[in-house]
Amino acid sequence: MTSQTSIFERRVDPVLQAAVVLAMVFVVDMFGLIISGAGEEGEAGSRFPWLTAASFMLFFALFNAVLSASAPNTAKYWGRSIYSFMGLALGAGLLAWAFSGITISDAGSYRWIYIVVSVGYLVFLGMISLIKNVVSFAQREEWTRPRLKNRQRED
Repeated sequence: MTSQTSIFERRVDPVLQAAVVLAMVFVVDMFGLIISGAGEEGEAGSRFPWLTAASFMLFFALFNAVLSASAPNTAKYWGRSIYSFMGLALGAGLLAWAFSGITISDAGSYRWIYIVVSVGYLVFLGMISLIKNVVSFAQREEWTRPRLKNRQRED
């Protein structure tokens, strides 16, 4: 008999999430390097590692924010998540620089994409926290059915 536990019910450490995502960035960068081979690269091909880094940062931001809903201690989870995101951004950026030979300043709009994804990550965490607080409040609140008022009819 197998357990049908949803991924959203599991508690996955943010550091492990970031490590897995960073490994995925490395694998995709390696495939990009293999596919590009000895052929001549265009402008977009040389910035592919930066695209990969930004894409997987967004991937981490979405799933980490959603998985934070099941965390028993939100403050501790947030701390580990933010440090993990910073480590992922640094690691993915270093991988992108190593694979492309282009700094983030020379990669065009990817500096702004990094900023937007980082701010978006904080917004995602805030939205999930707000939703979690509203649901928690609604579950604690005692709901009673509305009381009917006795209206006297004048005949």
